[in-house]
Amino acid sequence: MYEPAEARRRMVQNQLKPNRITDRRLLAAMAEVPRELFVPPTLRNVAYVDEDLPLGDGRFLIEPLALAKLVQAARIRSEDVVLVIGDSTGYASAVVARLAATVILLAGDAEEARALDRLVPRVGADNLVVQVGDPREGLASQAPFDVILVLGAVRAVPRSLLDQLAPGGRLVTVLADGRPGEVTVFERTDHGIGRRVVDDARVPELVALRPPPVFSL
Repeated sequence: MYEPAEARRRMVQNQLKPNRITDRRLLAAMAEVPRELFVPPTLRNVAYVDEDLPLGDGRFLIEPLALAKLVQAARIRSEDVVLVIGDSTGYASAVVARLAATVILLAGDAEEARALDRLVPRVGADNLVVQVGDPREGLASQAPFDVILVLGAVRAVPRSLLDQLAPGGRLVTVLADGRPGEVTVFERTDHGIGRRVVDDARVPELVALRPPPVFSL
């Protein structure tokens, strides 16, 4: 018989800990959040497998290890305000909400926002709010952010998002501009935006941040 609590325990013990996920707060959060609630009923038995789950319409739930790598790289503190982009299920935001002071999940449209709003009370994330906006533009009206978490592989990070980082703020994503995916941290310092690669990861492309086509005559 399928037992979600046992599946979560195995995810932490067999997928995360052996792969250098050492942040105790993160491990505890992923052991608590019921990942099976964020997928259709037909996928609940495989909610904790170590692979990305396609959900249709370009939506996906990235594998637990890839998510853990991104969140660990962000070094989220209990006082941080975090903007999450590309989380069409709400699962990652629910995990981050256990680590940060405030989490804003940017939904692509009003229908997606309503669906996510209905889920928030079920996972005990009172500090998680859902807002509608263009993923490429971020949420300048509520910037700056201590952390911007971009879920999915991108070829480049829009400057508009980097401009919304607070001093010392970190934007974390999987950069895949012609190379295998790399967990990359962009950090605002006194000298501008620094960039470093901290790990590898393979996740689906975040189509909403795909650069617009360039036409030539």
